Amino acid sequence: MTAGANLSVTDLRRAARHPVDYPVIVEHFAHGDLKLHVCNISAHGFMVDDAQGLERGHRVIIRLPVVGRIEAYVIWTRDDRAGFQFERIIRLDDFVAIIDTLQPNPRLRRNR
Repeated sequence: MTAGANLSVTDLRRAARHPVDYPVIVEHFAHGDLKLHVCNISAHGFMVDDAQGLERGHRVIIRLPVVGRIEAYVIWTRDDRAGFQFERIIRLDDFVAIIDTLQPNPRLRRNR
């Protein structure tokens, strides 16, 4: 039996994504602390636009407002972008609070 991320749930990419501008330092299990820029987020995961050196299956711990530290796995990479899937889905009320914190301009928030 192999250990690691269950990365087979790729159809969750259709979940509503919210644009954000969130620079963050994540904890990478092999490379230590990495500076990344989160450009969109959903209750299932997030995308960064500066993912040099990240590969499918890599694990990181990211600190988000409201929910705190949460583990995420790289599920795809292309050019300098990478998509991450959270280890668990963020509850709707917590996710709404995250969006309100990360995207304070209501014009840029998607309709709920």
